[in-house]
Amino acid sequence: MGIYSYTARDSTGKIKADTAEAANEQALVEKLQAQGFFIIKYSEVLQMVQDQPDAVKSAAIKFNHTKVKLQDLLVLSRQLATMLEAGVALIRSLDVIVPQIQSKQLYDVVKQVRNDIESGKSFSQALGKHPKIFGQFWVSLVEVGEAAGTMPSVLNKLAAHVEDQAAFQSAIISAIIYPCILCVVCVGAIVFFAMVVAPRFEEVFASLHAELPVVTQVLLATFKFIQVNLLLIAGTIAALVFVARNYFKTTRGGIQLEQIIFKLPVVGEVSKLIIMERFTSQMSILIGSGVPILLSLEIVERLVDNQSCGLLISKVRQEVREGKGLADSMAKESFFPSMAVQMIKVGEETGELAKMFDHVAVFYKNTVEAFMKRFGTIFEPFMLIFMAFSIGVIVVAIFMPLFKLGQGGTGISH
Repeated sequence: MGIYSYTARDSTGKIKADTAEAANEQALVEKLQAQGFFIIKYSEVLQMVQDQPDAVKSAAIKFNHTKVKLQDLLVLSRQLATMLEAGVALIRSLDVIVPQIQSKQLYDVVKQVRNDIESGKSFSQALGKHPKIFGQFWVSLVEVGEAAGTMPSVLNKLAAHVEDQAAFQSAIISAIIYPCILCVVCVGAIVFFAMVVAPRFEEVFASLHAELPVVTQVLLATFKFIQVNLLLIAGTIAALVFVARNYFKTTRGGIQLEQIIFKLPVVGEVSKLIIMERFTSQMSILIGSGVPILLSLEIVERLVDNQSCGLLISKVRQEVREGKGLADSMAKESFFPSMAVQMIKVGEETGELAKMFDHVAVFYKNTVEAFMKRFGTIFEPFMLIFMAFSIGVIVVAIFMPLFKLGQGGTGISH
């Protein structure tokens, strides 16, 4: 079975656009012709699974993964928007979409959402029961869509936002993954020398009673320390990471970590730009969908994923509640760049606040992506030089005594 969107003309010449269920295209044509319609055009909206008990459907579905990814939310919002635009009822749309979900967790959640709607809850209320999957951002936008009757438009905006965020994250990850691989390779090479190569050369030097250069002595002593205390070193590092991670999860620790990052050269500035992109893009979607400014600020305060910035947004929200302008309130905080404040002020004055937030978000997104590309290009040769230097020092230190021995036996004590 499938759901088809069609445009047809009846016997009086009146055009009708609607949707209909049919086993295939031929069955759709025959069904509409039997009703006296002349078909102008049609297209399949989505393919459906035959009506079966839920247990049978769930058992028949093969999930690609368990957790919910951004791609899953993107597909869900796009499919749901398409179905609703075609005039398909919400519950029926969910019936069609649920069997096609690739995530086991999202499958279970959307099934529960569908059942809650059927039992009388609104779509936004049903989503609100699953804050880990559908946060306040989703719930507020859907609530606005329900009130204004613009659900397809809201869902398309959600899908576009999720798509942009996925592409943005991918660009950042792609830029840093290669340098990370180089770091791992460098550390791996040093550990390999320490655990495998150095002990063998140490035995050779001991058997020859060679007098070792200072650099070789230091290197072998360092490697010896690593060999003997490897478990202790690994355990200490793991313990420090565990303690630091739990401390930085606290409000105080998290803010301290953010302040340290912000003060770092280059890294701090890029971190601020990423946060600003997140803040402005979310504000653009919320305000553009009809969410009031105060509620938008309240939502973004929790979604910006940075406690320091969240506190500043809270201060701005309080001043806006007291009647002050958004841009003027933001201008008091040095965290918000002057360019962003000026464009937001123009948006307030022209009534195009959502559009200005979008322009600012695009600017910061492009700025960060351009920087990350340059970062990967610039950092790679420095990392390669560091690797070559580190491994070169190790090789020279280990082979230097052998070179001396090969030049006439000097360096052997009797």
